[in-house]
Amino acid sequence: MEIVHIYTRRRSDFGRPCYFSDRPAEVCVDIQPDPSLAEAFMLRCPVDTPVQHGSEMSEHEVNTERVEVETRGVNHVEGGWPKDINPQEMEQTARFRKKVEKEENYVNTIVHLGTLMEHCVRQNNAIDIYKEYFGEEEEAEMEDEAPSAKTINVIRDPNITKRTAAHLSWHPDRCKKLAVAYSCLEFQQSTEDMSLDSYIWDLENPNKPQLVLKPSSPLVSLEYNPKDAHILVGGCYNGQLAYWDTRKGGLPVEVSTVEASHRDPVYGAIWLQSKTGTECFSASTDGQVLWWDIRKLSEPTETLVLDITRQGLLENALGAITLEFEPTMPTKFMVGTEQGIVITCNRKAKTPPEKIAGTYSGHHGPVYALTRNPLYPKIFLTVGDWTARIWSEEAKESSIMWTKYHLSYLTAGCWSTVRPAVFFTTKMDGTLDVWDFLFKQNDPSLSLKICDEPLSSLRLQDNGCIVGCGSKLGTVTLLEISSGLCTLQRNEKNLANAMFERETKREKILEARHREMRLKERARSEGQDAEAEEIPEESPQEALDRAQKEFFEVIEAELQRRARAEARHLDGKVKKRAGEEAVVQGEESELPKYEEESEEKDAAKVSSLQPHSPPPGGLCLRGAAPGPPARSPHRSSSGARPGGSHRKRGAAHRCSLALCPPDFIFPLA
Repeated sequence: MEIVHIYTRRRSDFGRPCYFSDRPAEVCVDIQPDPSLAEAFMLRCPVDTPVQHGSEMSEHEVNTERVEVETRGVNHVEGGWPKDINPQEMEQTARFRKKVEKEENYVNTIVHLGTLMEHCVRQNNAIDIYKEYFGEEEEAEMEDEAPSAKTINVIRDPNITKRTAAHLSWHPDRCKKLAVAYSCLEFQQSTEDMSLDSYIWDLENPNKPQLVLKPSSPLVSLEYNPKDAHILVGGCYNGQLAYWDTRKGGLPVEVSTVEASHRDPVYGAIWLQSKTGTECFSASTDGQVLWWDIRKLSEPTETLVLDITRQGLLENALGAITLEFEPTMPTKFMVGTEQGIVITCNRKAKTPPEKIAGTYSGHHGPVYALTRNPLYPKIFLTVGDWTARIWSEEAKESSIMWTKYHLSYLTAGCWSTVRPAVFFTTKMDGTLDVWDFLFKQNDPSLSLKICDEPLSSLRLQDNGCIVGCGSKLGTVTLLEISSGLCTLQRNEKNLANAMFERETKREKILEARHREMRLKERARSEGQDAEAEEIPEESPQEALDRAQKEFFEVIEAELQRRARAEARHLDGKVKKRAGEEAVVQGEESELPKYEEESEEKDAAKVSSLQPHSPPPGGLCLRGAAPGPPARSPHRSSSGARPGGSHRKRGAAHRCSLALCPPDFIFPLA
């Protein structure tokens, strides 16, 4: 049977609002309990059973699409100089300024802003809002904090074929941008489809590079211009030098010619302090240092060959791996070479040989990092082979401090920009070490495992709080170090300076001592050479006679030595026998008292015998004169029985036999 419901409503009731009113409750159904159904139920503890009227669904997440942000330049509609005014012309700007100052709107604006400024000045005079009044307490808290670091960002190479992050450069004005040079430094592993691009990353939007730099060859080095943050210079793998203007896009503005460029990869490119801000210099493993002006990259302005023999020969030049330039020393720069030698150069020297001022030798392999201490420029850090070394310009024969030899190869290093006693090093096993030699000298204060692949580059921000580490697979890890490692400690400058001076003085003393020893050795060798020159040449027969004579002298000396040895051996035997006899005599002299009494009785019996004529030539016993009998000088060491004969080892009692006078002769039985 089909149930059909029919609803009827008048036309006037359509869309009519509903009105509700209160009314008493009404029982619709009243079901009485049925005792017969109780047997089908079982008593249980109270159980809460939830009831869900919606359908159950599996766990899922919903996220909005990522918003891609792109930075573009805009033209200001208000403010700035008008288009018909050239800001570089002093006369035009002065004329325009006088015109604006006479306008009524300008005067009213200045009066209004002057009132606000006066209020701020008075407020600042009452209390300096920029002064730290409780800095000592904060320093005390930071001293107790253990060294640490945390990862704040990881930037990866967007290409499928990963390349090495060869060089890092922070934006000079705002530390939110990082330029990374990507290249494959192993020629055998490079492929044809490998990308040549390098990137500028914005840390606030690390998912996509802000600008793609498109060089003609992979970049090995890349540096921001400290005077103009829009300009970058890069050294290419094929030896060329190029520069970019970020306002003009990712293509290079100008590239040096192949004929005038380096012949090997440009591992170092640094901007110089100049009025124009367009000068830089580069170094490569081809053994040359070239100076450039980016306004004319067709040829270098100056060339230096790194020949430490000062002959200027390119075949004798040492290959450069790293460059170092300190703006406070505009004429000096340093070069780290493949052979482990650091070369100090002076650009303003008159002749090319004089431009190489000196060398420092201490590494067994290439010098991968070379940086001066930002607070003490005469102290510099080198990283190579398995150690990091700290040098002083005053001690050239040896470094003043160095780390222990690590198990992994060191690849990069840099000083802290804030603390003079802190520096950073990276290793082939993917570890970042932070050294604080005022706190600990034998081991790093902080050691972090960044990644599994080798670390290849290292760069610290100017504020000293964030450090970037580039790896062999193109991953750039940004770490924020703890405040204790990036805040200048109390009295740290004086302590670090005292340690540098003490170690430099010690090395000077050792150098002077070694120099003195070398002079003595040289004088001794020269004297021996002079004696050798004075000896005339001898004929073959004279040489044979001299050799024969020396041979027989050696034989005779050996025979004499053997004879002396035998004599010493016999003398030792005699002394040993005499010593044994002395021991025997000493033991016999300690006979007991009753032995002395028995000897006295025997002597009395002998003296009572009648004397008679001795036989001619007969033996006699030499006795003592009449009186008390003398003690026998020979006694048995084993002790004798009372009244018995004194014997030792079966021998008769020892006595002296000699020819005696008749009064003392008695017959021998």
